[in-house]
Amino acid sequence: MTSSKGVAQQIDGLLAARVERGDVPGVAALAANAGGVTYRGAFGARRGAEPWTVDTVAWIASMTKVITSVAALQLVERDQLSLDDPLGGLIPQLAEPKVLEGFDTNGRPRLRPAATAVTLRNLLSHTAGYAYHFWNADVKRYQETEGLPGIIECREATLATPLVFDPGTKWEYGTNTEWVGKVVEAVSGQRLEDYLRGHILDPLGMSSTSFVISADHRTRLAGMTARTPDGLVPIEFEIPQDPEFQMGGGGMYGSPADFLTFLRMLLGNGTLNGIEILRPDTMAEAARNQIGDLTMGEIKTVDPASSNDIDLMPEVTKKWSLLGMLNVEETKGGRSPGSLFWAGLANCYYWVDWAKGNTGVVFTQILPFGDRIVLDLFEEFENAVRGA
Repeated sequence: MTSSKGVAQQIDGLLAARVERGDVPGVAALAANAGGVTYRGAFGARRGAEPWTVDTVAWIASMTKVITSVAALQLVERDQLSLDDPLGGLIPQLAEPKVLEGFDTNGRPRLRPAATAVTLRNLLSHTAGYAYHFWNADVKRYQETEGLPGIIECREATLATPLVFDPGTKWEYGTNTEWVGKVVEAVSGQRLEDYLRGHILDPLGMSSTSFVISADHRTRLAGMTARTPDGLVPIEFEIPQDPEFQMGGGGMYGSPADFLTFLRMLLGNGTLNGIEILRPDTMAEAARNQIGDLTMGEIKTVDPASSNDIDLMPEVTKKWSLLGMLNVEETKGGRSPGSLFWAGLANCYYWVDWAKGNTGVVFTQILPFGDRIVLDLFEEFENAVRGA
């Protein structure tokens, strides 16, 4: 077996090589097992000549989802919220949702009442019927027809987008966790940031993770880069700092070190360093397949500037838990069945392998999502960690 020092040197080499070749301007990666952190490293520049570190602050995008989901599950544990009750009484906008069935000959949307109610389980498992304009042409057209802002703008009007199927009948990755954030706020009586601070972030010591870029965070903030046909180009990008709502599905900034702390809590079945965030029985329910015979397939882009086509781990059957994606079979790289995986739009990726007892995360700030070079880097990193 390769020594831990040898593995660290191997990972250092592969990450440094990616930067030296110009594949990525900068990258940070961390891994852990039940005993603690097993790897931490960062290479390249985060902005200008400023170096990436594991404490660099970056947009974590949809990696916000798992944090917001844990918040909702805490409320379920306290019997303040049910996974399976209709949410219309709590959130008026969810009381009588409409389903978009297409457009008439005049280009107007055709809407009908949803046949079933929206539940928290639907939202957490992405079976509620909400979709993203990045990947759903009808939603993109609806937003354009109705003059609605995109989700990144964090404006309430965005949430007027209808469902694209009846809740519980299909799976589609979408704006569901934005609604979960609204649910957490309604039940707790707090702004989402305040709830997360008090019940997850502060207890775990995640001081660099927030919807708000503080003055301190800004001194460590990574810039965004776009991969274009002409190469990597720095671009201006920032989630609104005066949002109409805090985007529970993608609005947070955080550091790689903070996010690994959160992943270590998940790896520990809800507890880290004696601090219980979720009970083990809640974790067991949260981590299992929640979509029955439905599967997650390829996700085709309708917004190439934001995302490539996505077909993650095509060799395995993919399901969805209450926390994120899970693989039914072992992946070609050896990730155990039932492991957790997901990502952020700026090409950040993570996994939690409970069976083999390891977890890890890779951070970059590159658009569009599903960047093949970063996915290959992530696979190399995970394989090296697993070989330790």
